[in-house]
Amino acid sequence: MVRMTVNVNIHEAKTHLSRLLEQVAAGERVVISKAGTPVADLVPHQSATVTFGGLKGEVAYSDQAFGLDPDIQRMFYGPDSDQAAGPSDVIGPDGDAAS
Repeated sequence: MVRMTVNVNIHEAKTHLSRLLEQVAAGERVVISKAGTPVADLVPHQSATVTFGGLKGEVAYSDQAFGLDPDIQRMFYGPDSDQAAGPSDVIGPDGDAAS
């Protein structure tokens, strides 16, 4: 099958978009130009298949990646803290410990 190429300017493309889309659906190639310079091609839509879990078994990680970072803990709780503050250690705006 010989594929024909149709060249149109922007004004013609806006005026005859429906006709141009029919031509693309029929297998023709449509090139839209501005001042004689091609700026866009109208091409048939091609659906992309989405595969969930496509990298299953390809990516490995350590559970330590989700642990507490000691440097970040020190930034939040100070240099002398060995563990994160629990809910009972939180002080409310009125100075009382939160419950």
